[in-house]
Amino acid sequence: MKSLGPGVITGAADDDPSGIATYSVVGAQLGTKLLWTALLTWPLMAAVQVMCARIGMVTGQGLAGNFKRRFPAWLLRGFVLALLVVNTINIAADLAGMADAAEMLSGINSRLLVAAFALVISWATVRLRYHQIANVLKWLVLVLFAYPITAFVVGAPWGRVLRDTLLPSIPHSRDEWSMLVAIFGTTISPYLFFWQASEEVEENKEAGLTTLAQRRGATDKELQMRRMDVGVGTFFSNMVMFFIILTTAITLNSHGITHIETTRQAAEALRPLAGRFATALFTAGIVGVGFLAIPTLAGSAAYAFAETLGWRQGLDKKLKQARAFYALILLSTAVAVGLDFVGINPVKALYWTAIINGLLAPFLLVAILVIASDRKLMQGQPSSRLGLSVVVITTLAMFAAGVAMFVV
Repeated sequence: MKSLGPGVITGAADDDPSGIATYSVVGAQLGTKLLWTALLTWPLMAAVQVMCARIGMVTGQGLAGNFKRRFPAWLLRGFVLALLVVNTINIAADLAGMADAAEMLSGINSRLLVAAFALVISWATVRLRYHQIANVLKWLVLVLFAYPITAFVVGAPWGRVLRDTLLPSIPHSRDEWSMLVAIFGTTISPYLFFWQASEEVEENKEAGLTTLAQRRGATDKELQMRRMDVGVGTFFSNMVMFFIILTTAITLNSHGITHIETTRQAAEALRPLAGRFATALFTAGIVGVGFLAIPTLAGSAAYAFAETLGWRQGLDKKLKQARAFYALILLSTAVAVGLDFVGINPVKALYWTAIINGLLAPFLLVAILVIASDRKLMQGQPSSRLGLSVVVITTLAMFAAGVAMFVV
């Protein structure tokens, strides 16, 4: 229990509205065909997040700070700019998904709810520590466990479930490959890479290690505890993914609902358990993870920019102590609200942000591998050969899925 911290919070934030929508689309359209991906992505996601955590713990700074020491300035700025653009689109999609779900329950116009959610999240991000927000809201994420309960209530065809989980079914069409890219993108997401490393720095600052020299290096016990923390967080994240795909497969796909266009259709997956309260349960889950994920999305880009441009940074600081850092968070959220007022389809937006993340992630993983294997940057504590090998496999798999999406 002592080991649980940034890894569990990151795992909870990974099941954001984009993830819920993506898994629902996959289950509704393909049934249980891609259940095997949940078994695959757990060790891959865990290896990547452990590597990012190790970089933050050992070097005493976030990913962008380490990229700055190893790569040309133009390449680093390209990385962080791409992260900002993708994260802003993702924030817009998450806000739209939250508002669309809340509109079903309250009847309030979704555009008003988008603005209201953005204001509350922005205020909380600036005035409160992220841990204060997360420690309350992560309990709301437990609502997502309604999906495994529903699967057992309805009675899944467990023989077929076991077969589709253990025997991978290779995608054959462009749509199926794009769904695989979306699954990779919403479980192995660029913003989580930067967030994990930066949160390790924040943890050290909170422990009184305020200078870079004090933060460098980590004991074997500290690294072991973080591996356990990340392992638990990523396990629960992927377990929720598994049951969202399964539940939507047996409640929607099996009844001919194969294309989800609205969040109301996605909420129908919980009807066998919650009846007329399905919408309320779905809304509680998607709003809860949205409140967790959006500060992570905005914060990860702000950390990357701050380290790149030498700004004062940190969610532990007050607004007047890190004006540029917080200004970027607020600007990103404001632009996201503007995108929502254009009138995007929430479900499609959530799904396509997962695909964009899936295409960007492997390029960032190459850079992370370079840092993690550099003995000098890693203070003589580089990632293990096993860890490097798993992340190399992850990178190649994501590149292959991205290429197949365009050529099949």
